[in-house]
Amino acid sequence: MEEINELVTHWVRPQIRQLSAYHVADAEGLVKLDAMENPYRWPEALREEWLDLLRKVEINRYPQSQAPGVKAGLRRTMAIPDDMEVVLGNGSDELIQMIAMTVAGPGRKILAVEPSFVMYRMIATFLGMEYFGVSLKPDFSLDTASLLAEIERTRPALIFLAYPNNPTGNLFKRDDLLQVIEAAPGLVVIDEAYAPFTDVSFIPLLGRYGNLLVMRTVSKMGLAGLRLGLLAGPAAWLNEIEKTRLPYNINVLTQISAEFSLSHQSVFDRQTAAICQARDELFLQLQNIKGVEPVASQANFILVRLAPGRAVTVFNELRQRGVLVKNLHGSHPLLAECLRVTVGTPEENAAFLAAFTP
Repeated sequence: MEEINELVTHWVRPQIRQLSAYHVADAEGLVKLDAMENPYRWPEALREEWLDLLRKVEINRYPQSQAPGVKAGLRRTMAIPDDMEVVLGNGSDELIQMIAMTVAGPGRKILAVEPSFVMYRMIATFLGMEYFGVSLKPDFSLDTASLLAEIERTRPALIFLAYPNNPTGNLFKRDDLLQVIEAAPGLVVIDEAYAPFTDVSFIPLLGRYGNLLVMRTVSKMGLAGLRLGLLAGPAAWLNEIEKTRLPYNINVLTQISAEFSLSHQSVFDRQTAAICQARDELFLQLQNIKGVEPVASQANFILVRLAPGRAVTVFNELRQRGVLVKNLHGSHPLLAECLRVTVGTPEENAAFLAAFTP
């Protein structure tokens, strides 16, 4: 064993050894409100129709490499302009990695705001790129002056901005993001993972700015199990990023399931509308609880700040009472004493509130 440890220490990059693997909590037997999933199952008739399609799949054959049916469905449902290209990824994580691989090189840098999606920093580390994080303001709005100054100082090859932001749930001001796009020397990727829960998007601006790309996923709309993300933007960029995509990265079951699902978009639209209504109701209920500061959200979750010394205790108490949320205390100074709760069904939200004793 000592010999193995010596080999690992010698050959594994120090930056990797210092990381912790991305942790996914075991939610078996719990009300699962930790991962920003759509809580609703499909109607039974829709499930049967889907299963009939799966029975016909030739699982012994490789999937279509470009998944044209999936791309057509995504273009239709997400209003992607005909003159923009689309690249598909095995979830947004793979797309983030593909984009970063495309521009990586000696001295190349990635920049993002913090707190935000942790994979921006992690993938920069995976690829040996320098990462710079610019802190948000205490109210989680964009510190535009500091961000622009850091862009000028570091000249990043790649900037990621989540819109709405995760884990805070808020939207940055559109004019502030436009300033960033105009000031950036390299690519700016607007990550719109939570687009189903808001009515704003940068997709209509694709092509207007030569360095702008938009990333989306179907995970939050109700298809998290498919692991399907998309990147949209000008062909000149996406043709290069496409070269980093591994062959057959979108498997045949995901392809047929996504095509089928996107042809029934109205089902998911009704579900996301119900989630938005439940989010607003849950926010009002949390506002009325003493010692709780919920953050207004345009996503399918709500960030909650508790009194000093309470976050870890409340998180553990919720778990003991059968409810799993996300504990963010300790992950960033601005997230001290913060928990993040996914908006569930009315029954799940009621279970959370009944177990929640801040």
